[in-house]
Amino acid sequence: MNNTNVLPGPTGPRRIDTLDVVRGIALIGTLATNIWVFSHPWGLWGMLDDPVLPDESAGAATTQLVLMALAQGKFLALLSLTFGVGLAIQHRAARRRARRWPGRYLWRATLLFVDGVVNYVLIAEFDVLMGYAVTAAVVSVLLLTRPRAQRAMILAFGALHLALISALVLLLTAVPGADVDAGLPAGPSPYATESFLGLALFRLDNVAVFRAEPVLIGFLSVAMFLTGAALWRAEVFGDAGARVRRRLMTAGAVAAPIDVALALTASPGGLLLERYVVAPVVALGILGLVAELCLRRGTEGWFARRGREVGRVALSAYLLQNLLGGALFYGWGLGVAESAQAWRVPVTVLAFVVITGVVAVSAHLWLRRFALGPVEWLWRAAAEGRRPRLEIPHDRPRASSAVAD
Repeated sequence: MNNTNVLPGPTGPRRIDTLDVVRGIALIGTLATNIWVFSHPWGLWGMLDDPVLPDESAGAATTQLVLMALAQGKFLALLSLTFGVGLAIQHRAARRRARRWPGRYLWRATLLFVDGVVNYVLIAEFDVLMGYAVTAAVVSVLLLTRPRAQRAMILAFGALHLALISALVLLLTAVPGADVDAGLPAGPSPYATESFLGLALFRLDNVAVFRAEPVLIGFLSVAMFLTGAALWRAEVFGDAGARVRRRLMTAGAVAAPIDVALALTASPGGLLLERYVVAPVVALGILGLVAELCLRRGTEGWFARRGREVGRVALSAYLLQNLLGGALFYGWGLGVAESAQAWRVPVTVLAFVVITGVVAVSAHLWLRRFALGPVEWLWRAAAEGRRPRLEIPHDRPRASSAVAD
């Protein structure tokens, strides 16, 4: 049994290793989703138009859709759940220390939003940090209510999200011509021809299109954050949460085949239901499964330690994997998205493996010497108005992560 998977004690919060493992898996999973955006010659715009390239064979197209279905929406939802857990931990710590809440946390959320703006403009148009910052600010206030009220809000925000997605699916299926693709802009793809700065300007010019998803999933994000907080209170990472974990795994197992079936339809309505309705349920199952495995087998195995390390430097790892994806696939880098279209599926899979390896090795080497990731260190320094210690203190337990816990 792994004794580090405990709730914060009376003397201060201790790190929940299982939470780090789950967060690390979620980050790697977001790369498994986003890697297909990087490898499309038209980036996110092309994925919105048609994720499969026109000249791909039927076998390659099916393989791509299956691989996308394994990651699409699930790990974004899983990351939202871990963010909610971290928010609940910070709230509990503030109460224990008799500090005002949300108080300084709103400043932290503002800094996270700034990080997201930088990530969106300079690195990746599918940034999640801006949306997470806004959601975190909202949920930080909602955590002041009683747990019963929060459970009611989970149902309410979930119902609002389901109603919104259902209305969109109905529009796409019942209104003639509503599902017609808007098409790609005229001319060559800017992802192949533009410089680093040119792509930044392209993202700014198309902010309404590229920032639509965080608005679309606003209700869902609040529900998932609150759900993460509720699961933490239910001790999902401890021995007392065994029944909760079983229920999560059962729900995920039921939802998983439905998720794949909807993804393989490749229809706009089916993909909406898969990504924004069924995938979050699968994410709950993944959370329960990983927590159960960590409790049974511990978090000291090779794969668990790699996931734990990536999870400890979550913000740095997220920015690094996006930067590496751009450098590999975009025209300002190696331009692989344009040059390897005929081999898109194997090249994309190989790129995912390589980038994941680089991120994992970087996290491992960095944490051998430092307690915080480089971006986490800057983030905490700005949030606290002082320069935190960067080296690992060998004479006391490690501090909890600033970004998500």
